[in-house]
Amino acid sequence: MNTSSPSIDYSRKWFVMAAVAMSTFLSTIDGSIINVAMPTLVTELNTVFAVAQWVILAYLLAQTTLLPSIGRLGDMLGKKRLYTAGIAIFTLGSVLCGLSPTVYWLIAARVVQAVGSALALGLGMAIVTEAFPVEERGKALGLNGTFVSIGVVVGPTLGGLILGSFSWHWIFFVNLPVGIVGLILAWRYLPDVRPAGQAQFDFAGAATLFVSLLAVLLALTMGQQVGFTDWRIVGLLGTAVLFLALFIWLESRHPQPMIDLRLFRNALFSQSLLTGALVFVVIAGATLLLPFYLQDMRGYNAREVGLMMALIPVFLGVAAPLSGIVSDRYGTRIIAMIGLAITAVGFWLMSRFDAQTAVLGFALGVMPMGLGIGVFQSPNNSAVMGAVPHKHLGIASGLLGLSRTLGQTAGIAVFGALWAGRVAAYAGETLPGGATTAPGPAQIAGLSDTFLAMLFLTVMALLLSVWGIVRARQTGSA
Repeated sequence: MNTSSPSIDYSRKWFVMAAVAMSTFLSTIDGSIINVAMPTLVTELNTVFAVAQWVILAYLLAQTTLLPSIGRLGDMLGKKRLYTAGIAIFTLGSVLCGLSPTVYWLIAARVVQAVGSALALGLGMAIVTEAFPVEERGKALGLNGTFVSIGVVVGPTLGGLILGSFSWHWIFFVNLPVGIVGLILAWRYLPDVRPAGQAQFDFAGAATLFVSLLAVLLALTMGQQVGFTDWRIVGLLGTAVLFLALFIWLESRHPQPMIDLRLFRNALFSQSLLTGALVFVVIAGATLLLPFYLQDMRGYNAREVGLMMALIPVFLGVAAPLSGIVSDRYGTRIIAMIGLAITAVGFWLMSRFDAQTAVLGFALGVMPMGLGIGVFQSPNNSAVMGAVPHKHLGIASGLLGLSRTLGQTAGIAVFGALWAGRVAAYAGETLPGGATTAPGPAQIAGLSDTFLAMLFLTVMALLLSVWGIVRARQTGSA
């Protein structure tokens, strides 16, 4: 059906949700499984961690740099064909990963996986937004967030079971049946909506944005090893800024730009994207450091750490669909603001963790963070998707994915470096073996400072949200 304002058959909305949930589940479970499997991969593939970590990094770099272009292609060519191709490519990539005889083969196969993941995740929210009526958008996007949480929770457990009973190859082969079912559902039930008229793809814009994103991701990743003042990192950051400026210049002059910069004139769209990115920064930092607290500073074993860390996505998964439903009724801004306030309380409580904090105290500390993020994400995503014209849903979905991956990468780099620096300061010496070799009190003191920094960033996001509400009311009054 070729129309720019399509009439969607909402009777199929739950089948569409099931299809999108499959790819969401695949992507999140795959990410958490591969993290659990890293020590096994180092041993079984006869490699070192510095090489094996590219199994994760290559996937992240490829996925992140492709997301904006895929969003634009979805708006140009129609989302169904690209989305189904994404599931098929991801499933094929999983098979190639499972068959990998060497670590370099595995890295290359992970890039194939990332292309498929970017196609599916980059368009998933746009497809859900189209499939549900406006009054149910928050509920639908909230449910999608629940599937993310399920994948995060199930991944480490399933990965441990597979690695304990089978070879590492099966952590990838397990994707095959889920991918086939998701492909069938997508092919059968996704609406084949294609835009009217001819569209021109902005290759120059896509190339300059690709280089800019790749440079900043490499800087954030490599800066953790060589230091952010190293000339190579400074050069990468300078390259990122230069190509971003070139991208903006090209987009402002292209008749059909890859990203229509006028979208950012919409205050709700810009504020929601920025606030969402800030939240992903603190999420990534917290989930990076909490396992170190539990295992190295509190002495819990890996199984206990996995179970305790699962509390966060469980709380998030419970809150996300409920907040989506409430935001459909009362509006996105106020619910998102409440979620940020709850998250801030969580980081304040987490800054008080010490060597005597019991399991109950840990649960009560991370509960507000998980609940708050769950309350925030659904209405915030709904605000982004609802703030753009129908013809730009694909690029909005891609930008949401980009804000997530960039925020996660930045959070790991910034808060990992901040924690290490504060631990060294409290230890009063340079630590050749890293922050984890410092005395326990220094590690905990550094962690407390880092959680306070996360609290500060969350409060900044909260103030930005409050400003958005005040500005919207002033504009409405005017």
